[in-house]
Amino acid sequence: MQIISTTQELRDRLKSEPSVAFVPTMGNLHEGHVSLVRQAREHGRCVVASIFVNPIQFGPGEDFDSYPRTLEADCAKLEGLADVVFAPAVSDLYPEPQQVFVEPPPVANELCGAFRPGHFRGVVTVVLKLLNIVQPQAAIFGMKDYQQLHVIRAMARQLNLPVEIVAGETLRAADGLALSSRNGYLSAEERIEAVRLYRNLGRVQESIVAGSKDYAALERTAVADLEAHGWRVDYVAVRAAESLLPAGADDTGLVVLAAAWLGRTRLIDNIEVCVSRRRSL
Repeated sequence: MQIISTTQELRDRLKSEPSVAFVPTMGNLHEGHVSLVRQAREHGRCVVASIFVNPIQFGPGEDFDSYPRTLEADCAKLEGLADVVFAPAVSDLYPEPQQVFVEPPPVANELCGAFRPGHFRGVVTVVLKLLNIVQPQAAIFGMKDYQQLHVIRAMARQLNLPVEIVAGETLRAADGLALSSRNGYLSAEERIEAVRLYRNLGRVQESIVAGSKDYAALERTAVADLEAHGWRVDYVAVRAAESLLPAGADDTGLVVLAAAWLGRTRLIDNIEVCVSRRRSL
C-alpha cells in the first residue's frame, strides 16, 4: 500500500490503472469506513482511499480544529485493503483561496443544511476536486450520511461526471448505534443513551409500516422523547427517499432522518421505509 500526499504524485501513480474505485474519508477510521473500502474492491482493480479533513465544509464554531487526525492508525486499518492512501495537506487541495464553489441543489439547505449553512457546498466542492484528481470509475459513500449521498449523486448526475456513485450500507454497533467517528466524543453514560436516536427512528418506521400517515405527529413524538431525555434535537423528518422532499401520502419509498445533540456530540442517523400500496376494494 502506498501513502501519497500530493496531487501530482497521485495522478502519476494512477495514470496506467485500468479501473479505480475511490473511498473519500476524513480519517479517524472505524469499521464502517473499512466496509466501504472492502466494497470498493468490487468496483475497481485499484482501490484509493483519501484521508482529508476538509476545512470548507466546517462552519464557525464547529469541530474542524479538534476533529481527530489519526493518519498512522488509519493507514494501519487500510493495510491490505487499499492500494493507495491519498493524504494531502490543505495547501495541496487549496493552493489558493477557494473562490469557485459547486452550488448544491436546494434540498441541501434543508435538514442538516438548515443547521450547518454552507456545509454541503463545501462537501460537493471538495468531492468534485477529489473526483477530478482520482478520476475513478466508482466512488463509494456511506448511507449514514443520507443527505450527503443524495447531494453527491445529484452533482455527479447533473454535471455529467463519468463516475458511478455507490451507496454503502450503514454499519451499527450491537445495540444499533450507527458507527461514526464522532461517537468518540461521547462519555460512557452518553454512549449508553446514544442508541435512543436509532430506537426512535425504528418506532417511526414501525408506525409507518403499520399504516400511519400522520408523519408530522410521528416526528413530534420522536422529538419529544429525545428532548425528555436531555437531547437537543435539530430535526426528525420523514422524507421521500428519492427526492428528500417532505413525504406525501402516496410516496412508497421513504426515509426517516434525524440529527440531534447529546451533550457536545451531534449524531445523525436514518432508516429507509418501504410502504406497500394497498388496493382499494
